[in-house]
Amino acid sequence: MKIINLHSLCLAAAAAWLFWNPAAKADPADASDPQVDMQIDDQPGYQPSAEEEQLAGPFERQIVFFRTTEAPGTIVVHTADRYLYLVQPNNRAIRYGIGVGRDGFQWAGIRKIIQKQEWPDWRPPPEMIQRQPYLPRFMAGGPGNPMGARALYIGGTVYRIHGTNQPQTIGHAVSSGCFRLVNADVTDLYDRVPVGTKIVVKQAADL
Repeated sequence: MKIINLHSLCLAAAAAWLFWNPAAKADPADASDPQVDMQIDDQPGYQPSAEEEQLAGPFERQIVFFRTTEAPGTIVVHTADRYLYLVQPNNRAIRYGIGVGRDGFQWAGIRKIIQKQEWPDWRPPPEMIQRQPYLPRFMAGGPGNPMGARALYIGGTVYRIHGTNQPQTIGHAVSSGCFRLVNADVTDLYDRVPVGTKIVVKQAADL
């Protein structure tokens, strides 16, 4: 008569239980608990990471077909469509979703990037302070700054291409003439373009 090994029997039973209960095999660290997520988001001073700010849908950063006479490396802004294009070779461009100037604050023209800044300070120009006297005269750079993670200053204007801590505004006409991108996207653009880059800003009638 064969003697049953109790230890082997227990191991076999445990393996069978795991096979018929797939949920039991999941790593608890991979589980997403809505209550935990909510608690994290509600923590005072919590700031989303650049990865969390990645956009989905039509305003997601992507390579697209883009026919233009502009040289690779040129920035082309289509204000009406809420897109900024960084021209690439072979009729391609990196397309970024942007927020643009609200009615009365949109503009068009050809300029150059004259300065770049990481985590820029914010000094609202006099024209903005005149319209909104309650604005601070100075705000140090950082995650809570409306200029976001990076800024590219557009020569001959008071406008900038900059980040934002309000990703929900991308795709809308919300600014006083600047172009805003989520922090992950403006950081990507910042790393790709040097000072001196040509920027072509087009409105609907110019497209």
